[in-house]
Amino acid sequence: MLILIAGPYRSGTGDDPEKMTANLKRLEQPSHALFAAGHVPMIGEWVALPIWHAAGGKSVGDTLYEEIFHPVAGRLLQLCEGVLRLAGDSKGADNDVRIARERGIPVWHRLEDVPGCG
Repeated sequence: MLILIAGPYRSGTGDDPEKMTANLKRLEQPSHALFAAGHVPMIGEWVALPIWHAAGGKSVGDTLYEEIFHPVAGRLLQLCEGVLRLAGDSKGADNDVRIARERGIPVWHRLEDVPGCG
């Protein structure tokens, strides 16, 4: 399955690039386990960041950022077959969960609950 890993990226960082990088690394942590179980892990920032940079994005939270980051997740959720929601406050990740549930896509809150990862 293509599984979106959702959790804090920008939330709680005060837009500090080092904290955001640390959050991205935390999002990436379960990716190998998902891959080893036969899944394809996906993180919205893996897609959104290059698009934002290519479009000329300069400041986190600028208009261009807002036009790209959350819509990318919505588009990915048209393709994903599951969401792994990591702990931590995140409006974006909460929105991903809401969209997934509306579309009948399973949401897991623990890696071991994802099929093949238990």
